[in-house]
Amino acid sequence: MEVINGEWYMEGLDWDDEGCIHSSDELLDVIESVGFLPLFGNVIPGFSVENKTAPSCWWCGDADVDPWEWRGILARTGKVAYGKFFGNKAGFISKKWFPHFANFRRDGYDFDARYQDGKAGYKEKLLMDLFVPEGADMWDVDPEDLEKEGCSSSLYTHEMKDKAGFGKGGEKNFEGTLSRLQMQTYLTVKDFKPRLNKKGEEYGWAVAIMTPPEYLWGYKFVTGRYKESSEESLDKIVKQIRKHFDCDEKTIRKFL
Repeated sequence: MEVINGEWYMEGLDWDDEGCIHSSDELLDVIESVGFLPLFGNVIPGFSVENKTAPSCWWCGDADVDPWEWRGILARTGKVAYGKFFGNKAGFISKKWFPHFANFRRDGYDFDARYQDGKAGYKEKLLMDLFVPEGADMWDVDPEDLEKEGCSSSLYTHEMKDKAGFGKGGEKNFEGTLSRLQMQTYLTVKDFKPRLNKKGEEYGWAVAIMTPPEYLWGYKFVTGRYKESSEESLDKIVKQIRKHFDCDEKTIRKFL
């Protein structure tokens, strides 16, 4: 997107363009082929959902053709991760490529180890503690035990904000803290659903439901590249981007 005379304009393709993506299934095919794809345009030419879709379809409300609606559709498949993975902005990573991103972004640290080494702040820990009981292995926790410890495998973002003490008069910068945990691949979006009122009825706009990727795909899978250095994983990601998009390595590395 770009701003012209104070108005936002979407980049993209004509609906009849040969390279235009017309459905969530087509988008899934592209993500699995490339490996990962930001939602909106960026410094790498063509490297986004925006660049590959028709601008007129965005926010039209028709899930068949609206790329904004495809976020939830693809997140629910379990075949991709969706979250703020690219410069604190949203995008998709395929299941196959997620371990490479996890190794690169985490530098081999599980969250508890990152926190113990002083590489994560207490605000991040407040949010992660909502999902992982103290002293528990994230990949070996029974759902019933999670509930007993006051934790959950997934939560609405507004629930996270309240339960972690970021509400009125509490901790500040909830959105920034949540973005950092997504950038570090410790949290991802599992789904988008409307909120529930006291009667259990849905209302309002759909909001994100967050979860640690370990609960989606298992600890062994997510950390499957920990045996490599973070630089090795980064190199593979850079080469994959250059394989599909015309951009110099320095720009790609800075973007990642």
